[in-house]
Amino acid sequence: MRPVALTQINLIARDMTAAVAFYRRLGWTIETPTPEHSRAVLPSGLRVEFDTPEFAIQWDTGYAGGTGGTTLLGVETATRAEVDELYADLVANGGRERQPPYDAFWGSRFAIVEDPDGNPVGLLSPVEDDRRFWPPGHPARAPSG
Repeated sequence: MRPVALTQINLIARDMTAAVAFYRRLGWTIETPTPEHSRAVLPSGLRVEFDTPEFAIQWDTGYAGGTGGTTLLGVETATRAEVDELYADLVANGGRERQPPYDAFWGSRFAIVEDPDGNPVGLLSPVEDDRRFWPPGHPARAPSG
């Protein structure tokens, strides 16, 4: 059997307008053909599809009604500073703080923001070998609230 390619990710969005606005802040071009479905085709060719819970049951009879989850969508920034800038921008515009930016042990600047439905989006800079360290420490936590 040949390896299969990851070509599409579907996210369920309770509030399509908020979800689309959040992901557009990442610079994604998002088509919105209907109120219950939107899509972005990323430069890599990966498709990210957004569906309302009401529409999800049209294509997934096993859908149990939840949104958000534990899968992390990782997006790479061009620079370390851009991680901090994008984190601040997303949090100021509807994203929820989850992991503030920090220098990660694998050599990237890293942060996590949750989208309006609770899906974690990891922001990471390119790895810099001279910034790797071991053992990992515990990064600062987001303020509880």
